[in-house]
Amino acid sequence: MSRRTVRIAMNGVTGRMGYRQHLVRSILAIREQGGLDLGDGQTLWPEPVLVGRREHALRAVAEQHGLSEWSTDLDAVLADDTIDVYFDAQVTSARVEAVERAVAAGKHVYTEKPTASDLESALRLARLADAAGVRHGVVQDKLLLPGLLKLKRLIDSGFFGEVLSVRGEFGYWVFEGDWQEAQRPSWNYRAEDGGGIVVDMFPHWDYVLHELFGRVTSVQAHVATHVPRRWDEDGKPYAATADDSAYGLFTTESGVVAQINSSWAVRVNRDELVEFQVDGTHGSAVAGLRRCRAQHRTATPKPVWNPDLPATEAFRDQWQEVPDNAEFDNGFKTQWEMFLRHVTLGEPYRWDLLAGARGVQLAELGLRSAAEGRRLDVPELTL
Repeated sequence: MSRRTVRIAMNGVTGRMGYRQHLVRSILAIREQGGLDLGDGQTLWPEPVLVGRREHALRAVAEQHGLSEWSTDLDAVLADDTIDVYFDAQVTSARVEAVERAVAAGKHVYTEKPTASDLESALRLARLADAAGVRHGVVQDKLLLPGLLKLKRLIDSGFFGEVLSVRGEFGYWVFEGDWQEAQRPSWNYRAEDGGGIVVDMFPHWDYVLHELFGRVTSVQAHVATHVPRRWDEDGKPYAATADDSAYGLFTTESGVVAQINSSWAVRVNRDELVEFQVDGTHGSAVAGLRRCRAQHRTATPKPVWNPDLPATEAFRDQWQEVPDNAEFDNGFKTQWEMFLRHVTLGEPYRWDLLAGARGVQLAELGLRSAAEGRRLDVPELTL
């Protein structure tokens, strides 16, 4: 097979998500499997060029994985005509400027979400990329989780009949950082640095609802900072100025009502860190990261409310496991492969910067809804 190389400037891969999911479990995993089979006897070989601000961290990652190219000079990397794709996994506050520079340099762009801190900037990126004629994509990884792929299979089969509602629960306890180290970076809890669970998670809920149940048409949210004091990476206390919990109510164009709670101040009493229960006229299902369980109307029990007697039914045991029926790869890797096919072969790819802007819009409206204490319509975005 002939080998075709694609060179990717990867900015922000010394961070947790950029390193683990995008570099190691996606790009390096593609290399470990021998490249990406494009068909017609061609294999695509991704060549990462690491970019960032911390020279010692870049060097350490490069040496650990046998990579020879890294740089702290983004402009020099973007000026290199051999670079095909720019990928951004930086903190949100640094993303817009870097993506604008990549687009101006004529690079195809693939970026983490949220694409910007505000809708105006997110839309500007989408318009600039379209005008420049570069191909662009936004990470929307949760759609490719095994649990949600099984849920999508149920939807496509007509299992639910008419879908009525969705209930989502996401989150876990993030330690404050004093007596146990926090599992998330401190900037996540500072609004001035682009932190907050609404900004982080509402873009996810936008594309999940959009792809499975239709475009989100309204949002009503309540947000809270349940843990007002935390400790940073140096052990110094700081005031948490960003929301750590959000309680959202969404409607979609198909009439589905979705309630989704997101919190970094909740202890987990469910099977997985995120779960969605979908209820329909003909059946229901609960999908998590990997599992999906279903209950058809013909197998639905008929409980009767009686608070004077203990429950005698094991309700969780009355659900049927939805089988894999397929092999599921890492969702980040699968989406990277889809985007690289889009770049090299022109295959369709719908999760572009406009889709990313929709997520920013929902986060922005969610925060405004919480501040104003009312439901807000979500206008349809166009370029």
